[in-house]
Amino acid sequence: MKLAVIKIGGASGVATQNIVADVARCVADGLQVVLVHGGSDLTNTLSQQLGHEARMITSPSGMTSRYTDAETLRIFAMAVAGQINTELVALLQQQGVNALGLAGVDGRLLVARRKAVVRSQLPGGRIQILRDDYTGQIEQVNGALLKQLLSIGLTPVIAPLALSYEGERLNVDGDRAAAAIAASLHADALAIMTNVPGLLTDPSDQNTVISGFSAHRLDEYMQYAQGRMRKKLLGAQEALRGGVPRVCIGNASLQDVLNGVGTTIEASVPVMAGGAL
Repeated sequence: MKLAVIKIGGASGVATQNIVADVARCVADGLQVVLVHGGSDLTNTLSQQLGHEARMITSPSGMTSRYTDAETLRIFAMAVAGQINTELVALLQQQGVNALGLAGVDGRLLVARRKAVVRSQLPGGRIQILRDDYTGQIEQVNGALLKQLLSIGLTPVIAPLALSYEGERLNVDGDRAAAAIAASLHADALAIMTNVPGLLTDPSDQNTVISGFSAHRLDEYMQYAQGRMRKKLLGAQEALRGGVPRVCIGNASLQDVLNGVGTTIEASVPVMAGGAL
């Protein structure tokens, strides 16, 4: 049986309901699915409502991420492991999918090394050192647990909270978490569902989608990745290096994205739109 890891954003609404219906169709067709979600939008909303405004930081290499102090970590956990995860599980159950919600802390599903320091580049080029940031880099995935759940017909839905070696909760990037999970499971594909049709040569023109290329050219195409797309390509790179044969990025229906609509990066040879999973 084929296996795909699907990464979706955490926003509620029509897009979530559409992707849930797509996942249900794929599961009904015999595809095993592990669903990984984010939660940036709801975290931002809750942070504002609770009077603890979200803060984004940019690393010297140009990567943008959420500054996660202790209070932000609590808000992030409320958003991803509370509201979003349980909502997705309920929606999948409504569609006849026997989904099981997990955060990465459950069963040591995701173990990450907490970053001792985080470097933030300030305007003017000055570097700020942050030591109270609860973010981490995933180093271990409990793939055996996921395989056992899949073997009894459950569809795991995973929130991107990892466990540190010291037993702390950590905020981890959802795209890179999905990549680590896909590599651990030797998935047939990783699909990263996003709000743009794929990697664009011109971010202002959605008709400039790069339809496909092979993994060895990924560094060459990184120049086109702006904002969050950089993290998605980094996740794609990590998945491909971990043995996942193809990574698909797009905003069409899930089945279309898996079949090559959007940007498809393949481990060995270039893939153009229309390839089948």
